[in-house]
Amino acid sequence: MTEKIAVRTDKAPAPAHTFSQGVRKGPFVQVSGQGPVDPVTNEYLYPGDVAAQTTRTLENVKAIVEASGASFDDVVMLRVYLTKREDFPIMNDAYGEFVTKYTVGGVLPSRTTVFTGLPRAEMLVEIDAVAIVEN
Repeated sequence: MTEKIAVRTDKAPAPAHTFSQGVRKGPFVQVSGQGPVDPVTNEYLYPGDVAAQTTRTLENVKAIVEASGASFDDVVMLRVYLTKREDFPIMNDAYGEFVTKYTVGGVLPSRTTVFTGLPRAEMLVEIDAVAIVEN
């Protein structure tokens, strides 16, 4: 049976609750939902700026993916949670720029976008991911 391993890195914010930053079991990596949090200060960044929050959130996701032994190019699925429907085009532009930059294999990850409430009022976006580790 394949061991389940907690993925941890100081390049992404420490979990604020009772969950791991990510979990790897065999080749599968699940990254917990990340927000626009500075990994050093644990402060929420860029109030009101969904583009900057999207980029910071994806940087946190990328750090956890890399800590698992995968690269961002190994991400097969991203789920984006937005608080406001009108933020979609702004998020989509920032998301597209980041994902295109770090997806070197030419096949972009799948994505789902959901409009919902988030745990903190200053959070406009939260993103989680699934990656497959090749090694």
